[in-house]
Amino acid sequence: MMKKKSIPASKPFLILFLCQIISALDVPLDSKLLEELSQPPTITHQSPKDYIVDPRENIVIQCEAKGKPPPSFSWTRNGTHFDIDKDAQVTMKPNSGTLVINIMNGGKAEAYEGVYQCTARNERGAAISNNIVIRPSRSPLWTKEKLEPHQVREGDSLVLHCRPPVGLPPPIIFWMDNAFQRLPQSERVSQGLNGDLYFSNVQPEDTREDYICYARFNHTQTIQQKQPISVKVFSMDSLNDTIAANLSDTDIYGAKPVTERQPVLLTPTGSTSTKVELRGNVLLLECIAAGLPTPVIRWIKEGGELPANRTFFENFKKTLKIIDVSEADSGNYKCIARNTMGSVHHVISVTVKAAPYWITAPRNLVLSPGEDGTLICRANGNPKPSISWLANGVPIAIAPEDPSRKVDGDTIIFSHVQERSSAVYQCNASNEYGYLLANAFVNVLAEPPRILTPANKLYQVIADSPALLDCAYFGSPKPEIEWFKGVKGSILRGNEYVFHDNGTLEIPVAQKDSTGTYTCVARNELGKIQNEVHLEIKDPTMIIKQPEYKVVQRYGQVSFECIIKHDSTLLPTVIWLKDNDELPDDERFLVGKDNLTIMNVTDKDDGTYTCIVNTTLDSVSASAVLTVVAAPPTPAIIYARPNPPFDLELTGQLERTIDLSWIPGDENNSPITHFVIEYEDGLHEPGVWHYQTEVPGTQTTVQLKLSPYVNYSFRVVAVNKIGRSQPSEPSEQYLTKSASPDENPANVQGIGSEPDNLVITWESLKGFQSNGPGLQYKVSWRQKDVDDEWTSVIVANVSKYIVSGTPTFVPYEIKVQALNDLGYAPEPSEVIGHSGEDLPMVAPGNVQVHVINSTLAKVHWDPVPLKTVRGHLQGYKVYYWKVQSLSRRSRRHVEKKILTFRGNKTFGMLPGLEPYSSYKLNVRVVNGKGEGPASPDKVFKTPEGVPSSPSYLKITNPTLDSLTLEWGSPTHPNGVLTSYILKFQPINNTHELGPLVEIRIPANESSLILKNLNYSTRYKFYFNAQTSVGSGSQITEEAVTIMDEGYSEILFATSPVMHTVRPTFYKVQPLYPRIRNVTTAAAETYANISWEYEGPDHANFYVEYGVAGSKEDWKKEIVNGSRSFFVLKGLTPGTAYKVRVGAEGLSGFRSSEDVFETGPAMASRQVDIATQGWFIGLMCAVALLILILLIVCFIRRNKGGKYPVKEKEDAHADPEIQPMKEDDGTFGEYRSLESDAEDHKPLKKGSRTPSDRTVKKEDSDDSLVDYGEGVNGQFNEDGSFIGQYSGKKEKEPAEGNESSEAPSPVNAMNSFV
Repeated sequence: MMKKKSIPASKPFLILFLCQIISALDVPLDSKLLEELSQPPTITHQSPKDYIVDPRENIVIQCEAKGKPPPSFSWTRNGTHFDIDKDAQVTMKPNSGTLVINIMNGGKAEAYEGVYQCTARNERGAAISNNIVIRPSRSPLWTKEKLEPHQVREGDSLVLHCRPPVGLPPPIIFWMDNAFQRLPQSERVSQGLNGDLYFSNVQPEDTREDYICYARFNHTQTIQQKQPISVKVFSMDSLNDTIAANLSDTDIYGAKPVTERQPVLLTPTGSTSTKVELRGNVLLLECIAAGLPTPVIRWIKEGGELPANRTFFENFKKTLKIIDVSEADSGNYKCIARNTMGSVHHVISVTVKAAPYWITAPRNLVLSPGEDGTLICRANGNPKPSISWLANGVPIAIAPEDPSRKVDGDTIIFSHVQERSSAVYQCNASNEYGYLLANAFVNVLAEPPRILTPANKLYQVIADSPALLDCAYFGSPKPEIEWFKGVKGSILRGNEYVFHDNGTLEIPVAQKDSTGTYTCVARNELGKIQNEVHLEIKDPTMIIKQPEYKVVQRYGQVSFECIIKHDSTLLPTVIWLKDNDELPDDERFLVGKDNLTIMNVTDKDDGTYTCIVNTTLDSVSASAVLTVVAAPPTPAIIYARPNPPFDLELTGQLERTIDLSWIPGDENNSPITHFVIEYEDGLHEPGVWHYQTEVPGTQTTVQLKLSPYVNYSFRVVAVNKIGRSQPSEPSEQYLTKSASPDENPANVQGIGSEPDNLVITWESLKGFQSNGPGLQYKVSWRQKDVDDEWTSVIVANVSKYIVSGTPTFVPYEIKVQALNDLGYAPEPSEVIGHSGEDLPMVAPGNVQVHVINSTLAKVHWDPVPLKTVRGHLQGYKVYYWKVQSLSRRSRRHVEKKILTFRGNKTFGMLPGLEPYSSYKLNVRVVNGKGEGPASPDKVFKTPEGVPSSPSYLKITNPTLDSLTLEWGSPTHPNGVLTSYILKFQPINNTHELGPLVEIRIPANESSLILKNLNYSTRYKFYFNAQTSVGSGSQITEEAVTIMDEGYSEILFATSPVMHTVRPTFYKVQPLYPRIRNVTTAAAETYANISWEYEGPDHANFYVEYGVAGSKEDWKKEIVNGSRSFFVLKGLTPGTAYKVRVGAEGLSGFRSSEDVFETGPAMASRQVDIATQGWFIGLMCAVALLILILLIVCFIRRNKGGKYPVKEKEDAHADPEIQPMKEDDGTFGEYRSLESDAEDHKPLKKGSRTPSDRTVKKEDSDDSLVDYGEGVNGQFNEDGSFIGQYSGKKEKEPAEGNESSEAPSPVNAMNSFV
């Protein structure tokens, strides 16, 4: 049988209630529905019946009502119509019946006293408010009276009368003194209900002159004060002294001493009194007694007990208070005052009357045409109230006739109502103590069914729990409700369902098969409507591993597990409690996802720990007890790596996430710091384990993010301070469902390989990124800035696609989108690519060369139009080569050099040129495809420079007084030689140098015989060549004249052109110091400065520089050590600078100025031969051979025993030797620290002479100080230059002295170092 809860159908009519039962003042549950239905007015808010107002403020009389259509309002005052339009002080609020009487702008509150009633009316009826009595509050002043002081004998009783003025409402009375401090009250002294102050007996301390009664009127927020009352208490001792002083000795009168007396009631008087109170009010009964000692009051009810829970004693039990009195509280109440002298009592007869109160208040009726109904109005009171009815505010006896209505005492019966029967009825129940007024409407409606429950509402219920599916409805007549399951299911019947009258379907025990769509159908004679709701049954939340009882040692660590299993669609929250309260706010308590860990356990951690798991639908909990014990003696601790975790379990499987839990292995006395989770993709990379994530060591569960189309296995590794554990056993496999790709290929590029194609490349997605089988790519392209449609192709799982037939070097918009069998990845972003490049078409024009100095030139050219580049402009290449030397008409092999200048640069510097030579150059534009045509060759010449050192210096044919010198011309004369300079000086046995002699030799000479020298004397020679520009590098040599044993006097003779002097010797002094040949090699932000120095050793140099043409002071940089080069850093690119070099301590001794310009050109990145393995190996072998050769030479030389002073030759280095050695092909400013150190080693050029007495210099043409990014040259970070040439070398026959010579061993070693 189908269960059904319904209203008994004992009457032939149906009573319908809107939204079930709505009282007259309730807000409807479905306001939208009520806005659509016609409804008689309902009073929703009104002022109280007895409304006392503040006469200083505006009077606001509330009257709010609702109805459809919205009601209009009117008022009556003292039973007659109140025309508010005729009173300028009265206004009515818009869309409301509330009256505002303006008192603050001149109105008088007393003028508006009276009885007001509001009527709300629309086309369906009229509702009325209560009779609202408006009275302004009053706070009159105290009447003036003359108060006599009270003189009282100690122990007597006293009453101080307050008698406050009559106010509205009555004032609140309290007693204070002049300091506004409340007077203390007690069982002896207390204030009565009437405000008087009662003294059961007075004491001397009661004497004071400021007993003041205050009356506070709350409505007007005013306090009135009575004149202070003076009380003087006479003690019996002082009274006897006074009497004795005023009587003769014969009088034997005396005041009686203070005597105790039995109680006497001060209020109420007599033995009996009566009290009437209304039902529901508070009953206050009072008894205050006089007596000595102070009496104690006790209350009883004759023939009954004082009501429990409603009885209270106040004012030191002198007042009995009973709240919420009813007729049952009527009776005789006796108060008994008692002290040690006796007792007195008083009986108060209490009668409880009752203003009317509701038994059944009339309720609104919603009927359909032809239906029957009743309005019932039942009230009670004492005396019994009378019931009267009104219809739309008019007594029903004179109201319009309605044949469907019949009045029967407290009931109105309606039969076969029609729409015109709609009205508002008022029930008035009244007796002498008050009245009740209730509005109830009868609303006759003809409405088709409406379902108020939202459509497609989703209900979620835990399995095995009741499911309640709502179908709130409305209709007139009342619709019938039926339920169906599924779209085409049959009507639901049977014991497994319960159908409620409000339309709700109840499934007492919902199971998994209860899941589905349910349809509620509501129908009456005016129509039918249905609504679908959905029911989902969820798995219950369970704790599959509950916390267990733990015993832990003090200061140890303990962990409680709470592993849960829940419905995958519900999100659980886990809360831990200790002893049913929150966990202590202590960092030792660590709450993980499914565990609670307590670190450094103490005794106070004892207790019960509860794990509570909540979801939106259910809640479960489990508890365990923790016992803390003292720690045993600590054994020797052995630390080891943790044991592997075990019991891996996968739960909460979803498409993109899964929960992994495990049990940690033994920590082996070292706490686990963290767990590492790894995964294997058995589908794409079986046997390969990848890092997934890691979690803290206190956590034993983790939610892992998954990718589609991956066959996952997981394992866990525990880590402590000792190391990693072995991996756990793999978990069970979990294959995620396929899905469309989440991402698109990265690094999409479009670069043409040929002038007529576009090669689109991308990084293919990895296996697990495919998200499913059938991975492919949709390649799309279209020409940029052209109104073309996208062209697309779908290709297999590759990483390149070639588009053919494209214009040369035009931009394309490109995108590559991944797809598989399940769909496309999100829309990819677009990238810009270019079709293939072709060689540039045009050569740079207007090539100009500006020669800066003998080794540096600046080249300018006009840029080519970008359209002719036909590719990405990479820069310009300058090819230049030496045609011939102007000093000799011989030609040599042509060695072309290349400098590359990046970007759209239109000038560049050509460093490392040879002086006094003729050069050619051309310029070509470069793109990604290659070089364009060369510009016409441009010829330029370099000016003369200083020559290199003579190619050799030989000293032969030593005699007693002469030596023969032979030399070779400089390998690089760098101009027209003008002369040779020879300087020489003797050296004595203490290695001191004698006077320096200088000889100038014509340039066409190649030998010289020095005569008139001293016999058996060592001489040191300095030899160099000169051009018109200046002197070149010098070479040195030493030689000794033959000894004549018969000659004892040592003379120093010279040729006729030389002065004859005695061979005196002295320490070497600075001799003609000078700094010359300052050269610069500049890059973007730094420049290498090098110079030649002639003068004493150990000079301290400095470099001064500034912006060329600027008047700013020179900036000074100190050179570290005695180096002849320095790197200026922090320069501004593209700026001309001036520079000069000076020596510290030599006043006015500095070089001439040089000018250079920085530039942004940088060297092309080339493979440096010096970093190639084969070259390094070859150089190592050469260095080893040279080292062996040097050792052999050194041994042989020492065996000869000649020149023992050679060990100290380095202390007498030539004062004019130059740190920059042009003739060995190196730039001094580019030497490394290692080469600096090498210069100070005993093995030096010129310090040892080969057996043939010849010094040969090797010249290298491959050194290039370059500002450009040459294919064959670049700067290091410290500014040093590494030169390397490329290009075609044209061999020409060698002439003269330009034949190449093998390098000396010393040079080779220096070059290697």
